[in-house]
Amino acid sequence: MLRALDRERYDVIPVGITREGAFVLEDDDPDKFPLDAAHLPEVVDNGTRIQWPEPGGVRTLRVTRADGAVDDLGAIDVVLPLLHGPHGEDGTLQGYFDTLEVPYAGGGVLDSALCMDKHFMKVALQAAGIAVAPWITVRARQWAQDPEEVRAAVAELGLPLFVKPARAGSSVGVSKVADPAEFDEAMRIALAEDDKVLVETGVVGREIEVAILEGADAPRASVPGEIVLTSRGFYDFEGKYLGGDGVDVVCPADLSDAEVSAIQDTGIRAFEAVDGRGLARVDMFLTGDGSLVVNELNTMPGFTPISMFPKCWIASGLSYRDLITELIEAGLRRG
Repeated sequence: MLRALDRERYDVIPVGITREGAFVLEDDDPDKFPLDAAHLPEVVDNGTRIQWPEPGGVRTLRVTRADGAVDDLGAIDVVLPLLHGPHGEDGTLQGYFDTLEVPYAGGGVLDSALCMDKHFMKVALQAAGIAVAPWITVRARQWAQDPEEVRAAVAELGLPLFVKPARAGSSVGVSKVADPAEFDEAMRIALAEDDKVLVETGVVGREIEVAILEGADAPRASVPGEIVLTSRGFYDFEGKYLGGDGVDVVCPADLSDAEVSAIQDTGIRAFEAVDGRGLARVDMFLTGDGSLVVNELNTMPGFTPISMFPKCWIASGLSYRDLITELIEAGLRRG
């Protein structure tokens, strides 16, 4: 995205967040953050500290250098968040910028929080009449106190199952369970990421994804894409970010006009059901009888060259650069 931003239109100030949570001033160098399977990009503490504007005043961004000197970086118009996982796409950072009265692109507090918590996302979708996979939610306390009761409830869901941390992202901690003997280990893996776990019935169908943009007047949907698994059990972290074998990301998907229309309509309805802002990728299954079952919404979808969200908009006639511009302009409109 650093490489693709329209530099004739925007002055960019890259801010990184270290693993310890410090905001640091980064180099404006796209080559510093390559997607390398052997070593994923990491923000290293360089000794600088970003000072965000205080609410009610001029939106001047400042940086304290490693030697203690303080520099003004200019007034900021909008923040473009590029984060996955807790604090990035769960509404926490969005609430922080709301408090600072700094406009930002992408999802807001409510839709980010709802969609980060798969349990409440399903509740919201069901309330809007949108089909979701049958599931039960298991707390760590329940599993520790009465695992047999949990196993009995899970048995009614049938096989295969997917066991997911309720509030993780990028398929981290997710397991596919094809045999009851695998369930305990799947719970262990999921509970290592979150103390709330979703156990879902595996839905048989084509894995379809559609990209949603907020727009000035109303949300609109891209042409749908499809995740085609050739040898991978499900679309996991490696397949999503590292270009792992066994999965093809196809956009546009081979669908009838009626199927495309139904998928786009369902995507927009799901976006509105969670009070969507900015953007979202809506993942769903197209079953053999033509039904659509929404799996999840992602309010901070991947933007890598192999990610579905930009692929679908490019296939819809919107360039990668113009897609980023639309996101920024939507954030500016809310400012």
